[in-house]
Amino acid sequence: MGEVRRELSPMERWYWVCDQISPLNVVARVRVRGVCTPVDLERAAAMLVGEHPLLRVAVAGQDGARPRFAGAANPRIPVRAVDAEPSDVDRWHREVGAVELTSSLDWHTGPLARLADIAYGRGTAEECHDLVLTVSHIVADGTTALGLLRRLVELAARPPLEPPPSRPALPPPEAMLPRRVNRLPRAAHLVAAMLADSVATAVARPRRFVPDTPVPPHRRRTGLVHRELTAAQLAELTARCRREGVTVHSALTAAMAIAVSGTVPARTRVTIGSPVDFRAELDPPVAPDDAGAYVATVPSHVAVAGGGDLWDVARGAFRDLRRRTRFRQHLALVSLLRFMSPRSVATSARAVAVVDRVGPGNVCLSNIGRYDFPARAGEWELSGAQFIAGVSVSGYLVATVNTSHGVLQWNFTYIDGAITGARAEQIADRALRALLSGLRRTGDAVRAGTRG
Repeated sequence: MGEVRRELSPMERWYWVCDQISPLNVVARVRVRGVCTPVDLERAAAMLVGEHPLLRVAVAGQDGARPRFAGAANPRIPVRAVDAEPSDVDRWHREVGAVELTSSLDWHTGPLARLADIAYGRGTAEECHDLVLTVSHIVADGTTALGLLRRLVELAARPPLEPPPSRPALPPPEAMLPRRVNRLPRAAHLVAAMLADSVATAVARPRRFVPDTPVPPHRRRTGLVHRELTAAQLAELTARCRREGVTVHSALTAAMAIAVSGTVPARTRVTIGSPVDFRAELDPPVAPDDAGAYVATVPSHVAVAGGGDLWDVARGAFRDLRRRTRFRQHLALVSLLRFMSPRSVATSARAVAVVDRVGPGNVCLSNIGRYDFPARAGEWELSGAQFIAGVSVSGYLVATVNTSHGVLQWNFTYIDGAITGARAEQIADRALRALLSGLRRTGDAVRAGTRG
């Protein structure tokens, strides 16, 4: 059985330090229609732990010492049961906002995951559940969280005769970076990428998002606003993006840029970070269903003019992000963490200040695109699969997007207090209106239940 027993890498250490300052979790949710018992979930959770070495770890070492992955004291994912009224369909949303995003996993003891089972009408013919899996960002990104939840549901619905074997323990992401990037040695590529980004930023002179009220890093907590696009709206969006020669991600980035820029009369540039999944670029490549955090956020300086056309903004966003990913700037950022990742919370103030001042996650759009979450598992009907990201000290506003079960899920998380709940709702609605205003039949689209 593969076990992870090693020192945390710079990327993992950065997430560990951030989580100690302010909770940094990744959350995945799906709705299950049918009878689902605690025994089903606990058995599936135990098999999931047996499959994934990173679900059997804790972090050993005091602040300032060299933290290491060690064996979890009790490698069992806890299952928290919540009974809700059948009419209280938004209970999962409140549980995520009040508990899952605002409380860290206990990294001292492990494991770095927990499950909430929010049951509606338990024991009735209308019984259904919202299953919410929360994983520490130390060992997961959005793709990981959704993959783990999908596997847990499959194991609960159709338990195998024998427990599945453990996956091999993988080295840290940095150890699998290619030796040469764009035909340059990795060190030379890092220097070239830093210089190119410095020049691009100096030329663009982008505006950064300004919080309503400064909130000290250790007091930052994540709030949540949920929106979605219906299947009809999504089909119209993808068709229009094809005609305009841009990606859905570029259109969403443009809508975010318009939303946060407000009513700026003159042309300006807004920085929107885009987490880039680099699993396929590692040596060897990492499978999407392997646990771990394999994203790096690159900034795009998106040009916005007062009353500007969504598609003009989207084309600029598309070109900027394509240039940065072709140059493999995301891999350079992973390498850069060797030099900027603090050793401890006590020595983190400078790094956190740099992230606040120039970090790429100030405003961020994490879009994993279409995620194949099955519509059925055994006797259960599944719907509403989505992921949500905590913000911690990486920025002020993060939007997470995935398309599953025919619906585009769009979650906005923000630093509560630094951004008021009313302003967060306003930004989400403004982004939604900006996106839908670029489509035909805008009035009908806006009224079609897109607040989720």
